[in-house]
Amino acid sequence: MLNRSRQRGVNLVEVMVVLIVLGLVLSRLMPYVADWLTSIKMRNVAESLRGGIERARNESLRRNGNVTFWLVSDTTSSVPGSSCSVSSSSSQWVVSVGNPAGQCNAVASLTDAPQLAFRSQAGESSSAVSISAQSSGANAANHVTFNGLGQVIADGADPIQTIDVTLAAGGGRRLRVVVEAGGSVRNCDPDVAAGDPRVCPTL
Repeated sequence: MLNRSRQRGVNLVEVMVVLIVLGLVLSRLMPYVADWLTSIKMRNVAESLRGGIERARNESLRRNGNVTFWLVSDTTSSVPGSSCSVSSSSSQWVVSVGNPAGQCNAVASLTDAPQLAFRSQAGESSSAVSISAQSSGANAANHVTFNGLGQVIADGADPIQTIDVTLAAGGGRRLRVVVEAGGSVRNCDPDVAAGDPRVCPTL
């Protein structure tokens, strides 16, 4: 007589228990995942802004002349286009010699106005964050100009010294992009204590 081994299956109660436990674990993890994703968005925007400013400085050195980083806003497109205007509260940006308002989609040129060099792309901005650019006098600022030596210069308006990146919904951590007079640019955290490597420089 042959012995047949009995195969034990999974019953409905066991499946339900597993699903309930999994649901509880996920519900505990979701706030942390959401915070992590938001933090990534903030870092990406801050890195995009820092990168844009550094591109403007490098372009000024390459051209041996004045080049400007502009914060711009275009509500019709995620990439700055013909409807753009200068702004102190947008994560979109353009690097050019002249004011790019209404010409943010111009072909890159060394001669044709506004002598556009670079502009931000769709993935470098986020509606989840809020931007506030200020001059050294704590006034709203929308651009910073570098001369042929890569130094910040005054061009009739207060240049950007800091750009704060915060959550649009309020609360949470902040990030800051700092532009020093000598032209160096860095990202920092304005809320950490002195001695922390992420601390913002004294301006």
